[in-house]
Amino acid sequence: MNSKSNDRGADLERYNPPPATMDGERLIAVFSQLIEPLGRTLPISSEIILHDFSKMPNSIVAIHGNVTGRKVGDPATNYLLERVSEGRFENDIGYETSLPDGRRLKSSTMIIRDISNSPVAALCINSDVSVWAELQSIASAMIRGSESVPPVISPDARVARTLPSHQSGLSREWFPKNVDELAEYLIRRAIDCSGVSVSEMKKKDKVQVVGYLKSKGFFLLKDAIEMIASELEITRFTIYNYLNELEEAEMAPGKP
Repeated sequence: MNSKSNDRGADLERYNPPPATMDGERLIAVFSQLIEPLGRTLPISSEIILHDFSKMPNSIVAIHGNVTGRKVGDPATNYLLERVSEGRFENDIGYETSLPDGRRLKSSTMIIRDISNSPVAALCINSDVSVWAELQSIASAMIRGSESVPPVISPDARVARTLPSHQSGLSREWFPKNVDELAEYLIRRAIDCSGVSVSEMKKKDKVQVVGYLKSKGFFLLKDAIEMIASELEITRFTIYNYLNELEEAEMAPGKP
């Protein structure tokens, strides 16, 4: 293993968050004070969250509401982690996702930028729309004159009841309570997507798993190298080699 590989692996092993700026800190302080009053204007089935990018991955600095059961100090979702790792800092309004228990959410992620136009935080709103879908069903049944209204169970909920929450694959966004939970979710998804059990994996399968995790921002997490090396039953230096191979393939002639 050459020193270049070691240095590159060390850089990937721990994410160094962007340095906080004076204007960024001011904006985060202002928005932190607004989270509670803004949250009180939303329906009780909604929550509003402020993420500080300089504190990634444990980026939640303010929250009002309890839709996803998270608190200050909890980590970013897999979706936000992926976007930060790829440098995709655009607003995403009104996308749909779901919770492990099958509840449907409508979510929005809005990027806060400082005076130099650098992204410093994300303001996120998650609204549980399952209750509104159920009310709509009840209202429709009443208008039709139905004597009984069957309980509303979304297709997502039916599937979620038969699968472990981290394997359901129903949602683009996972709402972890801690970094270990986020890491476990990403690893499980990566292995599930390979379609091969770890005991039967060849090198190409393990490279595929590492490539998937790299694309999802997994290596921004502390101890990411050790976690996936242990899961794939290989050494941390083998992970470094896989990452180098993936990087070289991305830089090969003909690649966009």
